[in-house]
Amino acid sequence: MIDYEARFAEAVERVRREGRYRIFAELERIAGRFPTARLYRDGTVREITVWCSNDYLGMGQHPAVLEGAVDAIRRYGSGAGGTRNISGTTHLHVELEKALAALHGKPAALLFTSGYVANEATLSTLGKLLPGCLILSDEKNHASMIAGIRASGCEKAIFRHNDLDHLESFLKAQPLDRPKLIAFEGVYSMDGDFGPVEAICDLADRYGAMTYLDEVHAVGLYGPKGGGIADRDRVAERVTVIQGTLAKAMGCMGGYIAGSAALVDAIRSHAAGFIFTTSLAPAVAGTALASLRVLTSEEGVRLRARHQERAATLKARLAAVGVPVMPSPSHIVPVMVGDPVACKAASDRLLDAFAIYIQPINYPTVPKGTERLRITPTPLHDDRSVDRLVEALLAVLPARSLARAA
Repeated sequence: MIDYEARFAEAVERVRREGRYRIFAELERIAGRFPTARLYRDGTVREITVWCSNDYLGMGQHPAVLEGAVDAIRRYGSGAGGTRNISGTTHLHVELEKALAALHGKPAALLFTSGYVANEATLSTLGKLLPGCLILSDEKNHASMIAGIRASGCEKAIFRHNDLDHLESFLKAQPLDRPKLIAFEGVYSMDGDFGPVEAICDLADRYGAMTYLDEVHAVGLYGPKGGGIADRDRVAERVTVIQGTLAKAMGCMGGYIAGSAALVDAIRSHAAGFIFTTSLAPAVAGTALASLRVLTSEEGVRLRARHQERAATLKARLAAVGVPVMPSPSHIVPVMVGDPVACKAASDRLLDAFAIYIQPINYPTVPKGTERLRITPTPLHDDRSVDRLVEALLAVLPARSLARAA
């Protein structure tokens, strides 16, 4: 007989041997005190500072956003009542989709339960709706995009990261009338670099391709309205599909796409990841709508400016003392360690000795040998917090890393 439990245990043990077994920190976010949180561990509770949250602007703590959730629960109850097709479409869902479409200058938008589901469902469905389609994918695209492309059953071509010449070589080799889709990101979340949105749109126009832009780590953070890199570069109208999330800068959860009315309706009508999933709870939709109102206001402009200043300040401080900060033009501050065991050890020491929480980033999230600490400063990390982080990193990083940076 097969010993199934032994096989599961061995699968976990392999991860342990490679030094990349993940232990989740049990945290209690304290409303109104972000980035402070309580850590529950070994029967004790203590306060720590979070430096790796994707709640990039602290909107998950914003009073207007919290009130949006409470008001939605009072008005609509706790659950959506079913899938959107059966009984799960509320007025809030419709209003939120209108607001998201307007954010990106598109005729329509469609909500999903997460950014992962939005990518997987939309990319897989687009491929199936376009027989013979070739999907061209940046090599550093997120796992959800890779899953969607794989599920589409289409032929795919993977181009080197941000390499326009390599991308064009694939496009040139195809008939002009073959359906083609270029999938890429606005901000690549592990390295913190930008996708060349305008240049890719130029290639798409030249060779008759559609474009699919993941703006998950850019929505709310870039552009006059917070619409992402395409908004910042004023090319959103040239992108076929913009995909985003409610779970990062908006401080909520859920995902969405924005595009033409016909495309969005086709995804709504065919994507299993939309059709067969219970819709977002009213509280979630109310929270996201309230957050979006803040982020598209003058307050949102100020938050984005403060966010960029905090990231630039931290990068400069770390570089000045020899901490190996990877070059990054965005708000993401990756500190290279290059070894999974050393990366986890540094993370553990930060938490134990300095009450600073930064989760280690190991394979498969990043390639082996590029393990890192991914730091995400927010507008709410003050100068004192920055001072403590710099001091702590100097104390916990392996000497070889600091020497290499010097």
